[in-house]
Amino acid sequence: MTQITFKGNPMSTVGELPKVGEKAKDFTLVKGDMSRVGLADFKGSKLVLNIFLSLDTSTCAASVRQFNQAAANLENTKVLCISKDLPFAQSRFCAAEGIENVITLSDFATAEFGKNYGLEIADGPLQGLLSRVVIVVDENGTISYIQRVQENSHEPDYTDVLKALQ
Repeated sequence: MTQITFKGNPMSTVGELPKVGEKAKDFTLVKGDMSRVGLADFKGSKLVLNIFLSLDTSTCAASVRQFNQAAANLENTKVLCISKDLPFAQSRFCAAEGIENVITLSDFATAEFGKNYGLEIADGPLQGLLSRVVIVVDENGTISYIQRVQENSHEPDYTDVLKALQ
């Protein structure tokens, strides 16, 4: 378990994050069209896993907007924006915001992604949601960078994430 906060209130996560240098664990997440995708569907591309609580929060929405802008200029890189929001809500948000350069994915169906990656919040009012973490996976499926945002009401350090892709 790892201690994190939301607006200063302590919470814990289930398990531990993977480590830099490890192979990324496979996952099954749901796209906006309700199809399922896994890690193998992105083989050969660098991945930015932008993981967050919900698009219904201003900070999470801001991170998706920011990564959408950055993704337009990234070569051989896919940005996966992952939450437990329903795929319908994710698609609605992207349509309303003009988000076209990232892929929204949901862990609502199985909740295994959050557990397997040590992201799920274990207690408090946000129990069951995913904590704010950015993970970069290289073209070979190896984790090259991890940023856990300790205070979940804060945005990630985008500059560090983009440096990790170079």
